[in-house]
Amino acid sequence: MRHFHRTSLTPDVVLELADRYFGTLGLARGTADARTRTFSGTLGTMALSVKMEGGHYTFVEVHTDQVGESRIDKNVKKFFNVLHRTADPRHLIEAGY
Repeated sequence: MRHFHRTSLTPDVVLELADRYFGTLGLARGTADARTRTFSGTLGTMALSVKMEGGHYTFVEVHTDQVGESRIDKNVKKFFNVLHRTADPRHLIEAGY
């Protein structure tokens, strides 16, 4: 699956948070570049990339090797909540229904 998120955090902060967050899930960090990371483990494999968008925002794109919404996809969405909460500490995570 493919996931997107747009944040006001810098790419370096996003990558640092990704290293910490996905490391605690038991995913091993594979290749690491200035703007990309790959993680793999029992949940599957994912590739994360960041790029500046419009000068004010960072565009975060994540590709997983899973079909449908798997556990790794749910954790990617939780990571996006971490990004949102870091950018805006007042943000409350609530159900959308």
